[in-house]
Amino acid sequence: MVLYKYTIPNTGIMHQERSSIMHQQEKISVGIVDDHQLFVRSLSLLVNSFEGFTAVVDALNGDQLIRRLESMPTPPGILLIDVNMPGKDGIATATIIARDYPLIKMVALSMNDDDLSILSMIRAGCCAYLLKGVHPVELERALGEIHKKGYYNADTYNLNHRRLLAHRPDTSPLSDKETKFLRLACSELTYKEIAAQLHVSERTVDGYRESVFQKLNVQSRVGMVMEALRLKMVTLP
Repeated sequence: MVLYKYTIPNTGIMHQERSSIMHQQEKISVGIVDDHQLFVRSLSLLVNSFEGFTAVVDALNGDQLIRRLESMPTPPGILLIDVNMPGKDGIATATIIARDYPLIKMVALSMNDDDLSILSMIRAGCCAYLLKGVHPVELERALGEIHKKGYYNADTYNLNHRRLLAHRPDTSPLSDKETKFLRLACSELTYKEIAAQLHVSERTVDGYRESVFQKLNVQSRVGMVMEALRLKMVTLP
């Protein structure tokens, strides 16, 4: 009886500890790099509040992040990278991470919709971008999508519903001119420079853009590029 009395509690404790360890191992690890310390701390706390996610490393710049990754036995599965940082900026940091840690899924963090900077981050290896003012619900959803699918396109979730109600999505294929426009839009050229490359007016380029937006069901240049990449309509050099 004494053996029975003491064996059961010990077994239960061991089971709880084992379950706790397994639960921790199942969590998706997230890293954060941003030059604003208060933002980093707040975002870390937010990520830790999401079920199934844990913030495992943070840094205030690219150099600090790389040093910390080198000392980690296992790098994070997802890395949130600020676009604009002093020293090694987001683009340079993402380029190094893509080369040295190809399994990390990188997400560009931006204060505003700066298309060219975000496109540069995508070309450097990021699979998604998020505005720093993103709602916590969308952030959690985005992290889940990135973990499962390897990408996240905010345009597919944040659509203008009145526009959708007024116009059914156009499923027709892109024309040759729209395809040429799309390829150039995946570069760092401005719309004015794209118009010059195509030998058309800026207003004509505006027409190509709106048509491609409607056919791909997106609302922004970045969303268009990410959807085109997902559909394998274009490749980035």
